[in-house]
Amino acid sequence: QVQLVESGGGLVQPGESLRLSCAASGIIFRVYAMGWYRQGPGKQRELVARITSGSSMDYVDSVKGRFTISRDNAKNTVDLQMNNLKPEDTAVYYCNAYYQPTAWRIDDYWGQGTQVTVSS
Repeated sequence: QVQLVESGGGLVQPGESLRLSCAASGIIFRVYAMGWYRQGPGKQRELVARITSGSSMDYVDSVKGRFTISRDNAKNTVDLQMNNLKPEDTAVYYCNAYYQPTAWRIDDYWGQGTQVTVSS
């Protein structure tokens, strides 16, 4: 049974920081690309940051220089350090695990989400 469990969300003021963590079980973590997505009120879900199995990283432009994604293959965790948070970062943040070993097989798993609210 695959589980992705997020933690670390909460209510912060603009300019503050939060660190989200996602603990994975039931998968061979090291082969998966891990991502953080978010869905704000009335918005579509968007990719925030992604780290591949080889630890290549990419970010949506709006968080570059503020957010950092990292993974620990020994602990099966992926973290998202979020600094200088802005009200527009308010969203439910979801952890994703993605693996496509062949053209016809995709393993795509999601966590339940954790709320991040940035407000003064």
